[in-house]
Amino acid sequence: MAYNGAGIMAAHNIEPDSHEPHQPRSIIDRALAGQLLSSDEAAALIEADDLGLLLEAASALRDRVKGRDITYSPKVFLPVTNLCRDRCTYCTFRKDPWDPGAWTMMPHEIIDWSRRGRALGCTEALMCLGDKPEVAFKQYRETLKSLGVRTTIEYVHRACELALTEGLLPHTNAGLMSLEEMRMLRPVNASMGLMLEDISTRLRKRGGPHQWAPDKEPVRRMRMLEEAGQLRIPFTTGILLGIGETPAERAQSLIAIRDVHRRYGHIQEVIIQNFRAKPEIPMANAPEPSEIEMARAIATARLVLGGEMNIQAPPNLSPNDVELFLRAGINDWGGISPLTRDYVNPEAPWPHVAQLADRCARAGFRLRERLPVYQEYINDVWIDPDLLPAVQRLADRL
Repeated sequence: MAYNGAGIMAAHNIEPDSHEPHQPRSIIDRALAGQLLSSDEAAALIEADDLGLLLEAASALRDRVKGRDITYSPKVFLPVTNLCRDRCTYCTFRKDPWDPGAWTMMPHEIIDWSRRGRALGCTEALMCLGDKPEVAFKQYRETLKSLGVRTTIEYVHRACELALTEGLLPHTNAGLMSLEEMRMLRPVNASMGLMLEDISTRLRKRGGPHQWAPDKEPVRRMRMLEEAGQLRIPFTTGILLGIGETPAERAQSLIAIRDVHRRYGHIQEVIIQNFRAKPEIPMANAPEPSEIEMARAIATARLVLGGEMNIQAPPNLSPNDVELFLRAGINDWGGISPLTRDYVNPEAPWPHVAQLADRCARAGFRLRERLPVYQEYINDVWIDPDLLPAVQRLADRL
């Protein structure tokens, strides 16, 4: 499917709000019956007054299909480079080459961290990095040249190979990639990901959080989601709450994710993530989404995306809301590392797995490990044939 700025709303069946009243009970009944919700209906759920009704329905749908197992992926967070050409107003991860803390991991560091993570029981190597820094920084192009590669993605490919030799399965989140770049990485990745964040082009306008972030153009991000589906890559995406979007735009973003998944079946998980204010960012004084906003968005995601979808919320960003998010219909906590911190949110430590398991158990759930690729995608349709035996070996140990 071709995308353009004028047609993005129509491409995903997103229509302006009709202002017609929607009754949450009838919308919920339609969702529980497996019917597709419109963006207006999803927005009505996000803003519904009866939170208890919404959470009860989302939890029931999750239980019906997923049961009461809640998963997480033991991972090593590898910040391959924190240089980035984008300048999102909420980000502390990205750096310029001359900034304190600017860093590109060297091959020996990738090997060492991967080896130590595997010894601690990790199975995932999360390759996380900024968008195409070689476009913006001559110094970084020289770094790549010294490493014997031309592009960041070529270096990520090498990093994935190194992690694989240490027994980890790579999951790459390298920002916006072309079809050819994803094709290059597919043989050395169990899965890949790109946060949609939000479908709204409004956030790219002057004064918006993505004004200086060309790689956050929704048309381009949706194109990558489409092309990942064409390449049969198990894929992670999600939305980011609290960056200036409206409830209607949250709903429209969920509908866009649902529709691309219906075409290709490749979206293995959807993350509902909350913005966290930090003193060093331009959005330092912006309000964070409340736990109720998060619960509404999670429950709406469950009802929009259905019982089969894996829905995740990062526990380190909402440590007091574990039980609430379980009620809202999640079935996954994402990656948790016993070795490395969350370099995107370094102020937010990972939960101790034993303590998280205890809280889940007291709420009536069982916490268990998973791989960076979900079980339903572990076959020769979704995993490169050369990589599949390594994935299956690790899967058999779970």
